[in-house]
Amino acid sequence: MPHVFVETNWLFAYAAPAHHQVPAAVDLLYRARLGEFTMHAPNICFGEARQAILTKCQPRSEADAIRRYLTWAQPSGHVTDADATAARVVLNKFESSIKRDLANLDHTLQALARLPCLEIFGLDDAMLDRATELALAGIAPKPFDHAILAGVLVRASRLWDAGERTISFCESDSDLQPWDKNGNAKPPLRNAFDRAHVWVCADFTLTQPQRRADFE
Repeated sequence: MPHVFVETNWLFAYAAPAHHQVPAAVDLLYRARLGEFTMHAPNICFGEARQAILTKCQPRSEADAIRRYLTWAQPSGHVTDADATAARVVLNKFESSIKRDLANLDHTLQALARLPCLEIFGLDDAMLDRATELALAGIAPKPFDHAILAGVLVRASRLWDAGERTISFCESDSDLQPWDKNGNAKPPLRNAFDRAHVWVCADFTLTQPQRRADFE
């Protein structure tokens, strides 16, 4: 059975309000539920994703910017009364939809946590020790990234030692991708993934970059 690791950015892409969702993130879980692979996620990512969604997906700032524009544009004749009325109706629906999704966020995350195709794991002593090593080696710039990366590397190595193969990590965060913006390898990070037999994918489709036939 192949294994696919995900972290906070996948949870955000899946569980955020509808217009923030990434279809490929939703499809990834659908594929896992069909039995194509097992997904794995560090438990600390759930709290981080919840906070990020509640902070970044609030509708007020987006909606108010358009309302301020309408307040200026309608009297000046740049927007007709009918268009302004229609826009305000859409804005109200927009806010209501997002508020409803945010109110259901905990239920969404709890439902994810109960799925048998998504294995959620806590950080143990070996992972925390590895996180310290990564930090001292200057691999991954952010403290939370150290913990997530350590969890993925240690758990992936254990899967490999248990005879599991085809281990991947969906990582859209450039900080944890083993290549820079020009596609050049970051040797310390690349070596860490290679030693753990983890193929890193740049999105949630598991196609980019294409897995090398000789990787394992």
